[in-house]
Amino acid sequence: MHYNINLRNSVIRKITEYGLITVSIWIIVAGVYFFKFPNHFAFGGVTGFSAVVSRLTHWSASDFTFIVNMSLVVLGFLFLGTDVGVKTVYASLVMSVSLSVMERVYPMASPMTHDPMLELVFAIFLPAVGSAVLFNIGASSGGTDIIAMILKEHTSMNIGTALLLVDVASVVTAFCVIGPTTGLYSLLGLMAKSLVIDGVIENINLCKCFNIICDNPDPICEYIIHELNRSATVYQAQGAFSHHNKTVIMTTMKRAQAVKLRNYIKRVEPSAFILISDSSEIIGKGFLTN
Repeated sequence: MHYNINLRNSVIRKITEYGLITVSIWIIVAGVYFFKFPNHFAFGGVTGFSAVVSRLTHWSASDFTFIVNMSLVVLGFLFLGTDVGVKTVYASLVMSVSLSVMERVYPMASPMTHDPMLELVFAIFLPAVGSAVLFNIGASSGGTDIIAMILKEHTSMNIGTALLLVDVASVVTAFCVIGPTTGLYSLLGLMAKSLVIDGVIENINLCKCFNIICDNPDPICEYIIHELNRSATVYQAQGAFSHHNKTVIMTTMKRAQAVKLRNYIKRVEPSAFILISDSSEIIGKGFLTN
C-alpha cells in the first residue's frame, strides 16, 4: 500500500514536471516565433543564428531551428550517451516541433506591429520567463545547452564563456548580414536577456524570512505549524535597554503565507517586533534541496 502511494506520487510529480516543461517551452516558442523571427533579432543560441540564416538565405527559421536542434540531440547522444538528459531532449523536441507547427498553422510574412522596440521587449521577456522556469526545475530548452554539456564533459573550456561567444557571434553576424539597426537591437536583447532571466528566477523563488520578537510565542508557533504547515526555530533573548527576557521566533515561508502570518501576529500580539526580509535562495526541507 505504501509502495503504491509513493509510486502514484512519483507519477504525479513527473506529469506535473513535464507539463511545466511543455508550457515553458510554448512560452519560449511564442516569443521566438511571433517576435524574434519576424524581426530577425539575432541573440540567443540556435534561434539567434536561425534568424540570421533566414534573412540571408530566405530559408525558414523554424525549419532551420528544427534541423539544428535535432542534430545537436544526436550529437548529445553520441558524445554523452544517456547523460544528455531526458528533460533536455524532450524540451528540444517540443520546441523544434512547435516552431515548425506554428509556421504551418500561422505563417508570418512580416512583424506583428510596426514598433521594433515593443517587439524586442516581448522577444526578450517571453523566452526569458520560459527559460527561467526551466532552469528553476533543472531543465533547459536544448540547443546550445547541449553543446555546453559536451564541452563540459570533454574539454576544460569555461562553459559560460563558450556560450557567451556563441551569442556574441550571432549578434556580430546580424550586424554584418542584416544591418546596424537589427544588430543594435540584437545587442540590446543579448544584454537584457540574462538580467530578465535572473530577475524572474529570483521572483519565482522569493520567500519571506521572519524574525519575531515577542512575549508570548505559543499562539504564533501554533499558527505557523498547524495553519501554515511550516516550522520555526525559537530561542531566548534579552532586550538591551529594558533587560527583559524575550522570545525570538525565526521562520521562512512563501509570500502568500507571509501575509497571513503578519496579519495574525498583529491581531494576537500587536506589541511584537517583526523583522521581515526577502530571500530568493533558501536551501532545506520544504524549499530548495542541496
